[in-house]
Amino acid sequence: LFLSYCDIAQNSDDKMASNDNTTTVASVIWRRSLIALLIMTLLEPSIAFVIPMNKPTRSTTMMMKATNNENSQNASNDMSQRRTFLTSIMTSATAVIAAPFLASAEEEAAATSTSDAVITSKIFIDFKGIPAPEGATEAAPTTDRIVIGLFGKEAPQPVSILTKLVSPEGLSTKCKPLESRTLQREQLEANKVYNSCIEIQDSRGVTYDLSSVWRIDKGKRIDVGAVSGKFVARVNPNFEGGNSALKHDAPGVVSVRRGDDGGFGFAIYPGGDAKAAAELNEDNIVVGKIIEGMDVVERLNNVPVVQSAGVNYMALTGGAKGKNSPTRACRYGGPMYCNELKPLKKILIEKTGVL
Repeated sequence: LFLSYCDIAQNSDDKMASNDNTTTVASVIWRRSLIALLIMTLLEPSIAFVIPMNKPTRSTTMMMKATNNENSQNASNDMSQRRTFLTSIMTSATAVIAAPFLASAEEEAAATSTSDAVITSKIFIDFKGIPAPEGATEAAPTTDRIVIGLFGKEAPQPVSILTKLVSPEGLSTKCKPLESRTLQREQLEANKVYNSCIEIQDSRGVTYDLSSVWRIDKGKRIDVGAVSGKFVARVNPNFEGGNSALKHDAPGVVSVRRGDDGGFGFAIYPGGDAKAAAELNEDNIVVGKIIEGMDVVERLNNVPVVQSAGVNYMALTGGAKGKNSPTRACRYGGPMYCNELKPLKKILIEKTGVL
């Protein structure tokens, strides 16, 4: 009876998975319970505990005849006990099978939006170099802090990586392979970068120390965490976590680019651009949200950035073509170091940590 019940439950699971979970948990449990009760009702009168025995001896036969009367008197009690026993089995089985569905439904309900997601840990980031608010008197450089609440339940692997990047120990990662260059001068430079990376590969992990805000696309995204120095030659982490249903549904949502081509940094969604949010939802994994310092995010969003028309007007008029070769950071750090929309004034991360 129990094996038949399990077969029915498995068939129901397969059907529900093929229908993309359109069947509600309540209907599944109700259908399983109904089938189980029907089977129990049909089979219960005929259920008996059969014990194989050898051929009875004469003394055994006499003992069985002597107990016939007692067995007939207790028949009703045995039937009641069996009914109670079977009912308890079915009740326990239903509870065990229903538990995963109830837990799954509860988890999905808790991860529908960033406002409902549970913050499992907090980190802080101190910026240096953000211009003073408009109208304010320019004073000595100050430090501006944001606090990020991380969603460790929805994105455990990316959250773990971010936590290591803000810790003193850093994220342990290998150096990129030595690149071969055509020109001797460039090869010597590549050798220098590689050797410098190897020197600290095993003794120091990658951190956000003195990393920068490398791109600000106003109203769309603020990209933070372009590592500097010997860290630019390290292998990028591979951010995983495609099962989260969280979206960029509010200003201040923090995310990382899915895969290993986004560097070590993260993006802050300033809010207000639905198209930009849709693009971030497609490419990034939501890992948290700003819980303190949204005024700092607003100031970052308004920082003047480098923008060009993509046309060299000096060359068109016969003038100098200018220097268009990529910098060393661009060659070894990846596309993020070559991009436009960089702040006109460098903005650095001065300090980070876990709260």
